[in-house]
Amino acid sequence: MESVKPHAVCVPLPAQGHINPMLKLAKLLHFRGFHITFVHTEFNHQRLVKSRGPDSLKGFDDFQFETISDGLPVTNQRGILDLPTLCVAMPKGGLLSFRDLITKLIASSDVPPVTCIVSDGVMSFTLEVAEEFGIPETMFFTPSACGMLGYLHFEELIARGYFPLKDESCLSNGYLDTPIDWIPGMRMIQLKDLPTFIRTTNRDDIMFNYNLESVNNSFKAKGIILNTFDDLEQEVLDAVKTKFPSLYTIGPLSLLQGRLTSQSNLDSIGSNLWKEDLGCLDWLDKRNPKSVIYVNFGSLIIMTPQQLSEFALGLANSKYPFLWVIRPDLVAGGTKIISKDYMEEIEDRGLILDWCPQEKVLGHPSVGGFLTHCGWNSTLESISAGVPMICWPFFAEQQMNCFYSCSEWGVGMEIDTDVKREKVEELLRELMVGKRGKEIREKGVEWKRRADAAVNPGGTSYINFDSLVEHLKG
Repeated sequence: MESVKPHAVCVPLPAQGHINPMLKLAKLLHFRGFHITFVHTEFNHQRLVKSRGPDSLKGFDDFQFETISDGLPVTNQRGILDLPTLCVAMPKGGLLSFRDLITKLIASSDVPPVTCIVSDGVMSFTLEVAEEFGIPETMFFTPSACGMLGYLHFEELIARGYFPLKDESCLSNGYLDTPIDWIPGMRMIQLKDLPTFIRTTNRDDIMFNYNLESVNNSFKAKGIILNTFDDLEQEVLDAVKTKFPSLYTIGPLSLLQGRLTSQSNLDSIGSNLWKEDLGCLDWLDKRNPKSVIYVNFGSLIIMTPQQLSEFALGLANSKYPFLWVIRPDLVAGGTKIISKDYMEEIEDRGLILDWCPQEKVLGHPSVGGFLTHCGWNSTLESISAGVPMICWPFFAEQQMNCFYSCSEWGVGMEIDTDVKREKVEELLRELMVGKRGKEIREKGVEWKRRADAAVNPGGTSYINFDSLVEHLKG
């Protein structure tokens, strides 16, 4: 029977926030009978083995891992500052390596014939290989639909003269507050809400053009997948569908996977590039319901020592218990400035660790608020858990996620980029016990209910996933 299985090759962008949803999708497809080849870069393969153990990527007979090159030398750390270099190297080195992998898979008698490729929307070099071998390719864009709609209008931003910026003063003179009222499906947004790659005076900016090219390439794909649900972004999705008629909204993936594959033999397969500290769950067990602030700025953000210090003091001064993920590479320059005195002060109410199982933390009854960078996975996981947010967006489409979370969905409050300890303390108190916080919490409960409904049998995402399976089976 193995030979008749459809075979999906899944290729995420080699970053934590892209690997996680692609792995969830791969597990869901496996549950529906697909043979899966999941493709990591060689660099991330080694990181996963280091964080999760030597057997973590052995896989199963019908769920296997392969690697490709990202075109960068081993010495490159692949941090956020290295993204432009990665975007130059990967379409060259990755293309050659991916072509070799597909050639190998096609020649192998140990796996079923490759029937489809599911690639990250910003790994569009895979389309060239798919066309060469006549394999249908569907692209999975991991941002929100509102973020995606922003990227879809990069060409228009050039045509209307918004990009590139005229000079550096546009970043600070109020120009970014310019209303943008011409994008269908979007109301009340400003230039500052659009993906941050527009914030440059350089017409040849690598990140802007890489994202522009990826979106343009995606029109060659057989279909587009988004990790969102119709209720949440209906107006925006209607606009996106005018560009991509074959659009599959199957989120929140964390809930859909939990609904369909909760007893899967694939539970042992994880994707965290840092070693998770599971002890935090025991720590949370000892806290009162909805009393803890969870703080995590994602896998790529870097901040200044001053910003870290302001957050640290604001959290301490609020007197609320908090669980704070501080990655080893969170601070620019690589040094932490959490002092011994500070650790002693928060000893009875604060826990700081390198990484944690975020979905389990957000789903824990003790967690009452989330201080977040508004990456789409974090935003959607927070909505799925009904946890209200304080939003500190950093780059890419996080500003758009923040705008929608605060202004459209009513589940968050924004904090200034120029963070101050007093404001951190004030917003934490408002979120946890204030009138606005109560309203946000009630909205969160309502969105959680609607997210659950989307992934239940008969829900929009459940039905759309069935349609996606049939689409990929061809």
